[in-house]
Amino acid sequence: MSSTTLLPQAQRGLAIWNRQLAQYPERAQRLRQLLLVVAITIALYYALYVGGGVATLMLPQLHMPFSVFVYILAGGGLLGAFASLIAGLADRFGRANLVVYGLLAVALITAFWTPNVTSPLGFALSFFVVSFVEGIALVATPALIRDFSPQVGRATAMGFWTLGPVLGSLTVSAIVTMTLPAYQTWQSQFYICGAICLVLFVLAFLFLRELAPALRDQLMVSERDRVLIELKAKGLDIEASLRNPWRQMLHLDVIASALGVSLLLFFYYTAVAFGVIYLATMFQFSVEQANALGNWSWGANAAALIVGGLLSDHFRVRKPFMLIGGIGSAVTIYLYLVQAGQHPGFTTLAVILCAQSIFGGFAYVAWMASFTETVEARNPALTATGLAVWGWLIRLVVTACFIALPLVVRSMDTLVAAPYYIAAFKKAQADNVTPPPELLAQMGAIKAAAEAAPGEWRIWYMVCVVCVLVFIATIFVMRGRWSPALARADEAAHDAEVARELASLQSRTGT
Repeated sequence: MSSTTLLPQAQRGLAIWNRQLAQYPERAQRLRQLLLVVAITIALYYALYVGGGVATLMLPQLHMPFSVFVYILAGGGLLGAFASLIAGLADRFGRANLVVYGLLAVALITAFWTPNVTSPLGFALSFFVVSFVEGIALVATPALIRDFSPQVGRATAMGFWTLGPVLGSLTVSAIVTMTLPAYQTWQSQFYICGAICLVLFVLAFLFLRELAPALRDQLMVSERDRVLIELKAKGLDIEASLRNPWRQMLHLDVIASALGVSLLLFFYYTAVAFGVIYLATMFQFSVEQANALGNWSWGANAAALIVGGLLSDHFRVRKPFMLIGGIGSAVTIYLYLVQAGQHPGFTTLAVILCAQSIFGGFAYVAWMASFTETVEARNPALTATGLAVWGWLIRLVVTACFIALPLVVRSMDTLVAAPYYIAAFKKAQADNVTPPPELLAQMGAIKAAAEAAPGEWRIWYMVCVVCVLVFIATIFVMRGRWSPALARADEAAHDAEVARELASLQSRTGT
C-alpha cells in the first residue's frame, strides 16, 4: 500500500483551511512536518519570553514596578491556562489551523502592538492577548508532534519539540546579546521577534499539514504499524472515540504527572522571566552579560533534550531518565541557591546553570514521551485533550509561581529601580550638591533591600528544590517500564500482535 498520495484530489494545492493528510505520510514527509512544527514552537516561545530579556530596560521606561510586571505575567499565565482547555477541541476540529493562525496573531501583536505601548496597562493588554493565543497554539503543537511520531521514536521527537521553549529562551538571550548594543532600546527586540514570527507564519501557511482524524486517533507504536492503521482507519468510529473526553482524561496518572512536571519547571520559569533581573541585581551583571549566561544555560539544555531523547528511545524506557534528571536537577538548584549573597564568577554560575539545564532536560524530554504514552493508554483519540489538561495545569502552576514570587522576594521593586537612584545620587555628589531627603531615603531603602535579597532568593530556590522532589514522586504513577529488557519484550509482543491483526484484516479485505 502506498502512502505517497497525501491528499485527495479535491484537497490538493494551497490549503487555506483544510490541511488534512488522507494517508499516513512517509518518513521524509513526516520529518519535514516535525521540523516545521519545532520551528513554529521556537518562534511562539521566543515571542512569549522576549520581554524578560529586556525587563531591566523596559520596566523603568514604562514606569512599571517589578511586582506589577510579575502580576502581569501571572495574569497571562492564567489566561493561557483556560485557553489550553479550549485547545482540547483540537481532537475534534484539528490542530494545524490553530497553530497557523495563532502564529499570525502573535506575530502581528509582537511586531506592531507591544513595542508601541507607553504604559503598564498597554503592555499588560498586549501580553494577555499573546498569552491567550499561545495557550491554544502551544497545546496543538505537541499534539502534532505526537501524531507524526510513533512511540518507538517518541522521546526523540518530543526532544525536538521541547527545543521550542528552550531555543525560544536561547533565541531571546542570543539576539539580545548581539543586537541590543547596536539598537539600545527594548522596543527593538519586539520588532525583531515580530519579523521572525511573520516569516514563520508564511512557511506554516504554505506547508503545515495534519493527519486526518481516522489516522491520528489510533495508537502507533512503530512505523511497522502504518499499514494496519490505514486499514483500520476505514472503519473507525470517530464520534464514539471522542465521547466524554474530559471524563476519559481526568484520572490520577494524567493529572498527577501533569502537575508533577509543572512543579519541576518552577526553576525554569523563574529563570525565563526573572533570570536577567536576578543576575543584574544580585551579582551586578549587565543585561548583555546576564543574557550571555542564558546562552550557555539554554544551549546546554537544548543539547540535553536531543541526547536524552535519543538515549531514552534507544533503551526504550522513560522513568530512569526522569529519576536521574530529577535528582540531578534538585542538587544543582541547591548549588545555585547557595551562591546568593556570595561573589561567584561568570564561569562558576555558567557551570552550575549548564549542569542544571542538562539534568532538567533529561527529565523533561523523557516525561514528554511518557506523558503522551500515558494519555494514549487511556485513549489515543484524545491526545490533544490530555495535553490540554497538562497545558491547563502547567499554566495554573506558573500563575501561582508568579503570584508567590513577589511575596517571597520582597526586595526586587527597590533593587530594579536602584540604578536610577544610584546614578542620581552619584551625580549629586559629583556636583557637590546635597542630595534631597527623598533620594537619601531611597538610598537607605536600596541598602536594606540589598541585604535582604540573598536570603529571600535562597528561600525561593529552596521552594524550587521541593517542587522537583514532588515531580520525582509522581514518576511512579505514569505508564512505562523501568527495565529496558522488559520494554523490548513489550515491543516484540506488540509487533507480533500487529502482524496477526494485519494478516486477518488483509485476508478479509483481499488487499
